[in-house]
Amino acid sequence: MTTHLDRLLFAQGGQCFFCLKPLPKAEASVEHLVASANGGTNDDGNCVACCKALNHLLGSKSIKEKMQIVLNQRGNFQCPSSACAQPAPPPSPAPAATAPKAALQSTNGNPSAIDLVLADLKKRGASRPRKVATLTSTIKALLKQHQKPNTDAEIVSLIAELQKRGKVIVTDTKVSYRLG
Repeated sequence: MTTHLDRLLFAQGGQCFFCLKPLPKAEASVEHLVASANGGTNDDGNCVACCKALNHLLGSKSIKEKMQIVLNQRGNFQCPSSACAQPAPPPSPAPAATAPKAALQSTNGNPSAIDLVLADLKKRGASRPRKVATLTSTIKALLKQHQKPNTDAEIVSLIAELQKRGKVIVTDTKVSYRLG
């Protein structure tokens, strides 16, 4: 079973959200951008993987206080722990996370899941989903309509691939697009 931390590390390419350095799973923890103590949810849109030391430092500070800590680094963010500085192999994906790669590739001339999603988002124009939860359910419905696999891990993988390609920008729980 894929854990919340596993999903976040997978979506982040095995890197710390803040310093972008390799983050071993043993040193990783889930940071709530809006702290649970301040009403933040456990949704992937509110959570990131970072080192345990940074998670402890940020604690239940407000999002404003957390942003100030990040901004104080002036573009050269250094985690307070040496855990992020150590090169580590990327986390091994859970069995459920290996299937999405197939959904990204076309087969027998049929469009791949990623191609279907991109075409649908372009077609929607100004009525594209603006929240991660809405985008997730939209993709799930689209793939179901086209009889494509659509587990939660595959949807997360598709959104991560859209982000990697620069087509989707996710900020907190909001989504914007660069479909060109």
